[in-house]
Amino acid sequence: MTTAQRASVLDLASALARFGMAAVWIIAGIQKLDARMEMAQAIRAYGIFTPEWSEYLAYLIAPLEIVGGLLLLLGLFLREASAVAAVVLVLFMVGISQAWARGLVIDCGCFGYDPNDVSQGMNYALTLLRDAFFLILTAWTIWRPYRRYALHP
Repeated sequence: MTTAQRASVLDLASALARFGMAAVWIIAGIQKLDARMEMAQAIRAYGIFTPEWSEYLAYLIAPLEIVGGLLLLLGLFLREASAVAAVVLVLFMVGISQAWARGLVIDCGCFGYDPNDVSQGMNYALTLLRDAFFLILTAWTIWRPYRRYALHP
């Protein structure tokens, strides 16, 4: 493989990581925008935050996810936005792991919340694997951000 071909492959991986994670954050945020009460219930189910903090976080999470996704989409502060996203993903994974360890039957609320679908709870292992994959994409963007079409890389 020539140097130019290798660079093209790396550029493709970087573009997929950047734009893929932008889509993930924007979609997750949009699905939560009109479901603040349900999101507060989902957050409260983790047993970490008080009801007041759960409501506060339910108001913040969706807009922050959308803003983070837009930063990636537009190419604004790619490494910094990805670093914040990595921290958020790790915190989500810690929350999910502690709920699993405590035997809680909950819906993660990751892509909205369906109060009719909590009887069986989430598949913890699959959710953590998905988030680990997202963390890998995010780390890739920190390591090698795709700067083409970026307003301020």
